[in-house]
This record gives sequence, C-alpha cells and structure tokens, in this order.
Amino acid sequence: MRQFLKFTLASMLGFIFAGLLLFALIAAVIAGLASSGKKQVAVAENSVLHLDFGAPIVDRSSEDPFANFNFMSFEGGNTAVSVSDYVDALAKAAEDDKIKGIFLDLAGVEADQTIRMRIRRALVDFKESGKFIYAYSEGYSQADYLLASVADSIFMVPVGEMMFNGLSSSPTFFKGMLDKLEIDVKLIRVGKYKSAGEPFIRQNLSDDNRYQISSYLNSMYDQMLAAYADGRKIPVDSLHAMASEFRIRNAKDAVTHGLVDRLAYRDEVLELLAKETKAKTIEKIELVGIQDYITALPQTKQTETKDRIAVIYAIGEIQGGEGDDQTIGSDRIAAAIRKARFDDKVKAIVLRVNSPGGSALASDVIWRETELAKKAKPFVVSMGSLAASGGYYIAAGADSIFAAPNTITGSIGVFGLIPTFDKFMKSKIGITFDRVVTGPYADALNGLRPMTADEEQIIQGMVNRIYEEFVQVVAKGRSLPVDSIHAMAQGRVYTGEQALKLGLVDRMGDLDDAIACAARMAKLENYKLRELPDQENPIEKALEDLMNAKSKSVMQELGPLYNNYVTAKRVLEGHPFQARLEWENLRPY
Repeated sequence: MRQFLKFTLASMLGFIFAGLLLFALIAAVIAGLASSGKKQVAVAENSVLHLDFGAPIVDRSSEDPFANFNFMSFEGGNTAVSVSDYVDALAKAAEDDKIKGIFLDLAGVEADQTIRMRIRRALVDFKESGKFIYAYSEGYSQADYLLASVADSIFMVPVGEMMFNGLSSSPTFFKGMLDKLEIDVKLIRVGKYKSAGEPFIRQNLSDDNRYQISSYLNSMYDQMLAAYADGRKIPVDSLHAMASEFRIRNAKDAVTHGLVDRLAYRDEVLELLAKETKAKTIEKIELVGIQDYITALPQTKQTETKDRIAVIYAIGEIQGGEGDDQTIGSDRIAAAIRKARFDDKVKAIVLRVNSPGGSALASDVIWRETELAKKAKPFVVSMGSLAASGGYYIAAGADSIFAAPNTITGSIGVFGLIPTFDKFMKSKIGITFDRVVTGPYADALNGLRPMTADEEQIIQGMVNRIYEEFVQVVAKGRSLPVDSIHAMAQGRVYTGEQALKLGLVDRMGDLDDAIACAARMAKLENYKLRELPDQENPIEKALEDLMNAKSKSVMQELGPLYNNYVTAKRVLEGHPFQARLEWENLRPY
C-alpha cells in the first residue's frame, strides 16, 4: 500500500508539473504572438524619449519569446534590448522632429561597463542636435552617473544619496574555509600575475596581484573621471579631490559641488518636461519608451545585395561542448566560424568577444577556426567588457582587434587547481580509501591522495607547455617577438586603453566600428549582417530553463555571492587547466 501511494502521488505530481509547464509554454507563446501582432507605435508631436532602463542592455538581444519568463514564479520580465538597437534609436531620435528631448530616468542600469560607455557616447552625439537631456534619480551610483553626467540638467530627490568615493575591488578568498574543511588545494600556474587560483591558496592579495588590480582599476577610474569632467565641465583634479575626501555625503553636497543641478521630486521634474513640450499637465506629456520607439521606427529598407558580414557572438565562459547563448561552447562557436568561412555570401567575419576565458583546450579549438577563417576572408575582433585570458586567446589571431577603453583584456597565462579530499573525507565523514594500481601514476590527480613532488613537477611542465603555446599564438597573431609577449604576459590584466599602447589591440572602438572596418577590408559598400551562432530553439530552451529553475532560484537567493559559490564549486569539481580571469571577484562598480 505504501508503495502504491508513493507511486500514485509521484504520478499526480508529475501530471500537475507537466500541466503547469504546458500552461506556461502556451501562455508565453500567446504573449509572443500578441506582442508580434501589435500595431506599430505612433510617436506623437512634442514627444520625449523616456529611457527608464527597465530592461537589460546586452550585446545581442534574444529572439526567444520565453527569454525573460521566470519558471519559478511563472511571471514574465522585461525584454533585453541590444546595444546596437539602442544606439541606432538614439541616432534616429536626434533627427526626429517629433522627439524634443530625452528623459533619463535612472534607477539602476543593467549593462556592463563598455555598454554603459557606448550608450553615453550615443547620448553625447544626441546632444549635438540641440535637443535637451534631463536626468533624474532618487540616488546615483557612480556607474549610473556616467550616463547622467551627459545631461543638460541633473535632478535628484532632496533626501536621495549619491555615492562618489572612487572605485574598489574586494576579491573573496576561500583558503580559510578550505583549511577548516581540511581540503588541500595546489595551484600550479605560469605567470606571476595569473591570480585566478589565488583565492584557494591565500587569504589575501599577493603583491603582484595587488599591483595589477591597482593598475587597471586606476586606468578605469581615470576614464570615469574624464567622462564626468567632460559632461560637467569640472576639472579632473577637483573631481578626484571630491571622491578622495568623501565630500559628497548627501544630496545638498552634490548640488554644492556641481554634480547635480537641482534637488527635485519626480513630479517637479515632470512639470519642467511639461513646459519644455508645451503639455497642459504632466499626465499629458508624450513619453515614449525606448522599446516602443524602436518598434515605431520605420523598417530599414533591405539593401539589394547578397553580400554579408557575419557577426559571431562569443559570450560567456569558454568550455568544451555545445554551450549556449550565455556560454561559449567550443563546438558551437567553432561551427559558427566554420559556417561563415564556407558561406560564399559572407565576405568578412566579425567576432564579438565578451568572455573572461575558461578552458585552455576549448580556447585552442576555437582559435584554430579563427586561423582558418582569416586565410579565407577578413577577420576582425570586437572586444566587449571582457576579452581576457582564453577570451584574448581566441581574439589574438584577428586581422584587426577593436577594444573599448575600459575593456578588460590580456591575462595571458595558464593555471591549474588540484584539490585533495582525503583528509576531509576521513576527518569529517569517516570515509577512507586504499589503492591498487598498475603503475605509480595510475591514480594521479584523483583527488584522493596528495600529489607527489614528481607528479607536481609533471603537472607544472604541462602548464608550462600550454603557456608557451599561448605566448606563441599571441606572438604570431600580433606579429610581435616572443620575448616582448613574455614581458607583457605573465597573466597580467590590462584595460583596452593600456592594451592599445602595448600592441595587444589595434584600435579603440565598438562593434559598429569593427563591422565598418571589416566592410572596408572586404571592399563592401552595401551588405547585410548575418548574426551567428543561430539562437537556441525557444521551446527546447524553455524546457531547459524549467529544469534549471532550481539553479536560478539559488542564484537569486545568493545574489552577489552566487559567483563565489560557482567559483568554489568549479575548483572542488576538479576542472582541468584554465586560461581564465576570476572577474566575478574583481568588478569595480
């Protein structure tokens, strides 16, 4: 009877679960169809482009109707907007007589640092039209203020807060925890700056790591202050002093020091917008959101040409296998590059890299395809927020490399982490192991016994070999002597601005600049873009998301600590050699 009840209950739960899934899929499809069937939005006279940043801004927007559906709560979310759509909309708004200005409604922008700066440059271009930009927020973070500083008038709630105290980095270290658990971890690396494994063997920063973090953090800080200075016409030295002395402690301080123009509540800002647009009341202001405005724009007439430029998005950590839209799988990205290479319509290829690196082997597999593609047609790389370690490996062979000034790149180095669990298993759980082997190395690296000195030397040799191959790849790709690559490598991290001076990248620019360069190299005047790899099947992805709903719940619960959890899990699972940057622990914003 007990078994019968157990199986009956399980069947009932399975039926209910499947029904909920089916309902969710049908609802999402209906929502997607309803959305696609909407009438084109009409932009009224005297409209204000309302940028409330309620949706994430990403390199590549998803075509998946379930992309923002939460399978835990069965609720939808805001659809991400691609940065190229955002920039294109701002350019068209500058020429649109119906758009009188922009209302920056800043309440937290979901975008990485290079995308923020790209949007900022688009806003600067918009200002050249002579139209107004108002910025409003209840409180400004330093990252959000990058956008606000462009505005003609910056408003903040009288009791609002503004953090303006400089940039910092606070890496997390796990050695103390591992010591308590009696788990020993060996770090085998090449490159004194290759710090990704240090959290598992140290309780603080090494001197070399502290130096490199300070170097690129100050480079990013200088870029941030330069942007503020340009927008507010305040000398950089004055801004530096404000932050160093923590002068901005409340909203009034922000006004006193010229960072904010006026303290005002939202309704007061809307009253000013009503006057600007001649609206009778604030309810009559014609506010048009960025996504509605993109929908309202007339469809660009397709160029009558068969010629294509392939834009391949390599986003996320690099690993073997298929990967997905947020993870660089070597099979999937290599296949996309190969597809573009063999497609006669594709005359040039642009690889958009936004990655902290990952598996050294998977990086090499992708690099091989970039070498073959470069022989067939122009091959250009556009670096996003991150193109470090393995992310730089797959970029190094390009004909031309574009980076943003605040791109994080370099980190030319390799490391391996070898955990040993025997003491933990015996002391904490009471499990012990014995061994029967056919040779002295048969059970090497199984995590159940410490490495011998001989084994450690063998692993160090393997890491050395991978590092030398990495250096050779960079030297060949950048046409620089091996010795000079050795000097700038050692796992050292650079900003795009620093990398340009060293010759690791060719130009400062964004994805659109890289595409324009590829077109020039291919001698194309008219072309269409072909985005690769093809995005995942929405139904299959929805089912996968449903199965991973638990992981997403953990992610939401842990918040900023989730990346630390993933990092610790990765090393304890014994992943092999990595060409990777632990960027999760180094974010300055």
